[in-house]
Amino acid sequence: MQNVLITGAAGFIGSNFVHYWLEKYPDHNVTILDALTYAGNKHNLADLSENSKLNLVVGSICDDDLVKELLDRANIDTIIHFAAESHVDRSITEPDAFIDTNIVGTHVLLRNAKDYWLGGENNKPHHFHHVSTDEVYGTLSPTDPAFSETTAYAPNSPYAASKAASDHLVRAYHHTFGLNVTASSCLNNCGPYYFPEKIIPLCLLSILAGRAPPIYSDGQQIYDWLYVDDHSRLCVDDHI
Repeated sequence: MQNVLITGAAGFIGSNFVHYWLEKYPDHNVTILDALTYAGNKHNLADLSENSKLNLVVGSICDDDLVKELLDRANIDTIIHFAAESHVDRSITEPDAFIDTNIVGTHVLLRNAKDYWLGGENNKPHHFHHVSTDEVYGTLSPTDPAFSETTAYAPNSPYAASKAASDHLVRAYHHTFGLNVTASSCLNNCGPYYFPEKIIPLCLLSILAGRAPPIYSDGQQIYDWLYVDDHSRLCVDDHI
């Protein structure tokens, strides 16, 4: 595997992943597809701007023609799919964008990957890794055991439901068409390039500005956190 397409890689987790990937595989060709919406920032990749192995393409994963062109032009053999609308609060006020990006966009990637990798007489070596979230499993009470791969899906927000749907599409493309896929459902990440509206920077910035930090519901929620470089390492070493 030498030619990698990473979607959503100008965002928080994706940009950290690009840094990790190019440090581990400096000879690989990496194409980034990112729409550069509010959560994507090309400055997250500024220190890699002179790297000849990196190509940033501004566009949407919902753009069928663009996805098809990139797979062929860059001879892509590996897709790592981070691109997603991912903020729970936004999914409550603006759910349409989550359906379009997380479900339709994932299907555009899968369909074009299937056609490109499995469409000829000889199947091309390939790998599709889908980055999901533990939100698809719902909410834990203080006495519940931790989520596992066998936990039943119970999404509680439009965001979580759209990611659950994309998970099922990835699974279906493996079982129906034989696409070589893996998926990871990580918990909350923290680290460099964290988007400021997320809970840790939002609370810190509120305190620094002399404002009360936001309290959600009754404030009794329990969160687990994973350092973003550990997420990148686990994705690469355990799945890709």
